[in-house]
Amino acid sequence: MKKNLALTVSKINIFNNVVLAISKVSIGVFAHSAALLNDGINNAGDVISSVIASVGISAAAKESDAEHQYGHERLESVSAILLSGIIMVVGLGLLVDGISSIIQGSHLNSPIPGLLAVIASIVSIILKEIMFLYTRWAAKKTDSSALLASSWDSQSDVLATTGGLIGILFARMGYPIADSIAAIVIAFFIFRVGVQIFRDGADQMVDHACKEETVKQIRTVILDQEGVIGLDLLRTRTFGSRCYVDVEISADGLQSLVDAHSIAERVHHAIEKNFPQVKHCMVHVNPKRK
Repeated sequence: MKKNLALTVSKINIFNNVVLAISKVSIGVFAHSAALLNDGINNAGDVISSVIASVGISAAAKESDAEHQYGHERLESVSAILLSGIIMVVGLGLLVDGISSIIQGSHLNSPIPGLLAVIASIVSIILKEIMFLYTRWAAKKTDSSALLASSWDSQSDVLATTGGLIGILFARMGYPIADSIAAIVIAFFIFRVGVQIFRDGADQMVDHACKEETVKQIRTVILDQEGVIGLDLLRTRTFGSRCYVDVEISADGLQSLVDAHSIAERVHHAIEKNFPQVKHCMVHVNPKRK
């Protein structure tokens, strides 16, 4: 079941991020690395993000009820937007802290990062890349926007930690400012991912159209149905991880209402069968003389 897979992946991500956050913050303090410390704080934010994603996925999977007759799918988009806000706040805070460190020159008095910081960064990069690939696979499998946001958050962590690793290595070579610069680079990546996740979530909240390729495929399926003379209107709108489709087709205006209704049903079932992400489609038949 899609919901079960999405929740399982979210729980795995929560556990991994808790381990990474505690490890990096501890080693960052012990090994005197601001970059690794910031990276650990970022992972702590990932824990909150994963929890929000899990709540969003659970809420979105609820069945329609009297007060929510179109379902709860948009709650997943809400969770993605909340997730983006947390990521942007964390990124901005770390960015300001890194810049202040350089301006005040506090990095000059900082001890050289220890070898343990290098090892922790390498292990984190490998683990986060595995998390990204696994979470992205699960997101595509379940059509989960919250899970996809979580996967790209993991990928940004890979890039950020790589930048941090480079900074740590240069700091160990006698360039202490490199660790502070790496901390700023990490903060920038964190903020950038937050903005992207917000844009994706907002698109799903404002009835953004489906991807152009999907629309083209729907158009082809409609025109292939027996009795359809032409396609007068095709509108699509995303609804969380699902979408709605509104169609107006042309059919022979001299045929009976029963026959026209049969054509509409044929189009309706063809769309929902060929496109599992379609939650519902409405088909209207316009009369046309052959």
